[in-house]
Amino acid sequence: MATQRKLSRPTDQRKALLRGQVTSLLWHGRITTTETRAKEIRKIAEKIISDAVNEVDNFTSSTKKVSRAKVDPKGQKVLTTKKSKNDNEYKVVEREITETLKTVDSPARLHARRKAIDVLYRAKDKKGENINIANKLFDEIAIKYKDRSGGYTRMYKLGPRRGDAAEMVVIELV
Repeated sequence: MATQRKLSRPTDQRKALLRGQVTSLLWHGRITTTETRAKEIRKIAEKIISDAVNEVDNFTSSTKKVSRAKVDPKGQKVLTTKKSKNDNEYKVVEREITETLKTVDSPARLHARRKAIDVLYRAKDKKGENINIANKLFDEIAIKYKDRSGGYTRMYKLGPRRGDAAEMVVIELV
């Protein structure tokens, strides 16, 4: 028995179609598609989300020293004048060292994140800026489903599509 539906497409097109629709589902929270596509999307999305849920608290925090340029109230970098050995003057940007708290993924969480990145495409918001959907998956979606043991998606039937009478559904995150 086949493990997945062929969707009347060659392998590369089918994988690209499913990756795109899973990415859209995780980014927007709901999409409208045909029933057979939605069943395949559901399999992929449920696996990715369950991996993220299993690794939701599997990280540590550490402090890192960060060196930044000092900035005045106008947003300009603060410059100081220095002299070289040859008595030449030059300007140097003043720097300040601060400590920031960063999260560090455990190896298992990193593996789950990389598996999700393999499936998901990079997306852009309306302004054209890149969005990391894997971060959204681990920081928002996984936390939302932390106490749930499965069934992260639901499908609503909309009826047949005009033109080819394919059964249309809305698939959404619960």
